[in-house]
Amino acid sequence: MTRGSDVDFSKIKSVLDGAERILVSSHARPDGDAYGSAIAMALHLRQSGKEVKVWNEQGMTSKFRYLPESTIVQAPPLIDPENFDVLLALDTSTKERLGSVLKGAGEVGTWINMDHHVSNHGYGDLNYIDDGAPATGQIVYDYLSETGGEISTAMAANLYLAISTDTGSFQYDKTSAHTFRLVADLVERGLDIPSLSTAMYDNYPRRRLDLLKSLLNRVRFECGDQIASFSLSLATRQELGVLPQDSEGLIDHLRAVEGVQIAVFFEELPQGKVRVSMRAKNKQFDVCKICSIFGGGGHAMASGARLPGPLVEAEEKVLEAVSHEIRIHD
Repeated sequence: MTRGSDVDFSKIKSVLDGAERILVSSHARPDGDAYGSAIAMALHLRQSGKEVKVWNEQGMTSKFRYLPESTIVQAPPLIDPENFDVLLALDTSTKERLGSVLKGAGEVGTWINMDHHVSNHGYGDLNYIDDGAPATGQIVYDYLSETGGEISTAMAANLYLAISTDTGSFQYDKTSAHTFRLVADLVERGLDIPSLSTAMYDNYPRRRLDLLKSLLNRVRFECGDQIASFSLSLATRQELGVLPQDSEGLIDHLRAVEGVQIAVFFEELPQGKVRVSMRAKNKQFDVCKICSIFGGGGHAMASGARLPGPLVEAEEKVLEAVSHEIRIHD
């Protein structure tokens, strides 16, 4: 059992074994870990003879449709909520991050919460939180290994996506020897890394490049160039015709600049909200602590939050908090 957990894998398996209808879900604005861990776990549960649905607020976005069995991910129903014996939430630090899934799910017998975010609220009836894991996909792999679950080639591809993307292609600090060993195991089970990597990294739409060009023209530096930020307004989004998924990973261009310690991406949302993504270059700066000031969270080196707008005011509030974090370490 890991820090933040109140159950071990055997207890989770016991509850899942006793369930008939299971809903697997993950956070809104899904990334590779959200999708990959959910699909892999759902495929395992279907192998076990369970009736399984996989919901995400966005359904399956076009960016990840290359994933094996990606069609099992659906958007939740807008009317007529469905009841489930178990709702298994993966890679989701707060229940609210499930978004419209909460409206689609009616009565739920047991909530299971499996995650790796240090800011997880422990909202499940059963909580397995391993903030030492670099990705929820690694937790799912460990669950399958410990409980005797068979890992198919399709599951291996989804687990690799989950782990590869959340470790920054195996470069972030929580990437361990165990992480590399499990990837070797996935390869032995039939994982084709070159083909999957081409789909993951060499298949972006042209509009993503147009978006990056626009953002780089608006880069802002603070605190002796130790903070770099850019912003995406609703007007620019509409002008370029970009989708929410197009901005994923663009913040890394800021963090990669020499001397930058914290990178921030501001994204104007409908209904007067602003989405903030924040990345730190080293452990000295805890961006989870900064984002928690604004009701957000995540990891020490990668976190986010949502603030009331307008965009300019949100920028000033957040950049002041980031500047304070920089100053106390100078």
